[in-house]
Amino acid sequence: MTVGKCKILLLSIFLLGFLSMAWAQKSKSQLEQEKKQTLQKIKEAEKILNQTATQKKASLGQLSAINNQIQEQEKLVNTIKGEIGLLEGQIGEINSIVEAMEADLKRLREEYAAMIYAAQKSSSTLDKLNFIFSAPSVNHLLMRLKYLEQYAEARRNQVKQIERVRNALSQQRTVIEEKRVEKNTLLAQQLSESDKLLGMKQQQSALVKNLSQRETEIRKEITSRKKSVDNLEKVIAELVRKEIEKSIAEQKAREEAERKKAAASNAKKEAAKPTKSNEMALTPEAALVSSSFQNNKGKLPWPVASGFVSGKFGTHPHPVLKHVTVRNDGIDIQTNQNETVRAVFDGVVTRAGFLPGFNNFVIVKHGEYFTVYAKLKDVQVKTGQVLKAKDPIGVVFSDKDGLSEVQFQVWKNTEKVNPQTWLIAR
Repeated sequence: MTVGKCKILLLSIFLLGFLSMAWAQKSKSQLEQEKKQTLQKIKEAEKILNQTATQKKASLGQLSAINNQIQEQEKLVNTIKGEIGLLEGQIGEINSIVEAMEADLKRLREEYAAMIYAAQKSSSTLDKLNFIFSAPSVNHLLMRLKYLEQYAEARRNQVKQIERVRNALSQQRTVIEEKRVEKNTLLAQQLSESDKLLGMKQQQSALVKNLSQRETEIRKEITSRKKSVDNLEKVIAELVRKEIEKSIAEQKAREEAERKKAAASNAKKEAAKPTKSNEMALTPEAALVSSSFQNNKGKLPWPVASGFVSGKFGTHPHPVLKHVTVRNDGIDIQTNQNETVRAVFDGVVTRAGFLPGFNNFVIVKHGEYFTVYAKLKDVQVKTGQVLKAKDPIGVVFSDKDGLSEVQFQVWKNTEKVNPQTWLIAR
C-alpha cells in the first residue's frame, strides 16, 4: 500500500468513526435526558406514595402510586438497557476501526521493512556515486539525484505515517477501555434498578391481596363514586345547557338590534348563520378564545405542578375487583398534599360549588370549552372571575387515607372529551 492510499484509508476510518460517534452522542444525550426525567418521576411517585402510606390500612391511592412507580421504574430499566446497547454498538464500531488500523499498521511496517532492505543493498556511497555519475547526460544525472531525494523523503514519510497510525490506534484502544468501564457501571446500575423493580412488584402484589380482602367495602365505595360521578355530570351538563341557551338568546338579541338598525338605514342585512341548540353562540371575542384553546391541544399545562394520572378517562376495569368496571368523565391526577390547583388556560369562572364525593369544584369557561376542577379542599376564586393560565383556583383535598387527588375534566359544549390529550406530555 502506498503512503497516499494509507492516508485516504486512515482519513476514511476517522471520518466514519466521527460521524458514528456524533450520532451516538446525540442518542446518548437523549437517553440521559430520559433517565433524568424518569428518575424525577420516580422520586415524585415515591413522595406521593409515602403520603398515602401514612395510614396502616391499604388503599387504592397506595396501589395507584405503586403502579405508577413500577411503570416509571420499568422505563428506567429499559433506558439503561438502551444505554448499554448503545455502548456495545460503539465498542463494536471502534473494534472495527482498531482492526483496520492494525492491518494498516502491519502493511506500513512491511513496506518500510522492504524499503530498508532495498536501501541496505545499495547503501554503499560508492554505489550511489556510480549510480549518479554513470548517467549518460546531465539531464539524466539531475533526474537520478531527484529520484534519490524522493526515495529518502518516502522513507521519512513512511516513518511518520507509522507513528500517526500507532498513536491513533493507542487512542482508540483507550476509548474502548473507557467504554467498557462505562458499560460495566451501567450493568451494575441495571441490576440494582431491576432489584428495586422486583421489590415494587412484590409490594404491589401484597397491596392487591390486602385490598381484595376488603371487597365489600370497596364495592360500597364504587357505588358511592358512581353516584358522585352522575351528580357532577348533571351539574356540569345543566350549567353548559344554560350557558348555551344564554349565548343563543344574546345572539338573537344582537341580530334583532342589527336588523332594526339596518331597516332604519335601508341597508341590506345578511342572514346570520343558524346556531345549533347544543352549541354555544359565540361572539367574535369568545370565538377567538375557543380557537386558541383548540390550537393548544396537547400543550396545556397540568392543573397541578407535580403528580401523575391515577385514573384515566372513560370506562375501565377496576384495579382490584374482577369483572367490575369504573367510569371516569375526566382524569384523576394524584399529587402531593396541599398542592395548588391551577387553571390550564385563560377563561372565566362560571360556577364554584360543593358535591359529596367530589368536595369543592370549579368550572371555567373558555369560549365553547369548559374545564372542571374537583376534589378541592378550598376554593380561591369566585363566579365571574377572569383567570389566566396557571392562576390558582384552590388547594387539592386529601382524604382519610392520605390520598391527594384532583379530578380534571374537559367539555366541548355538551360533549365530554379526554382531558389527557389536551395536557402537555410529561
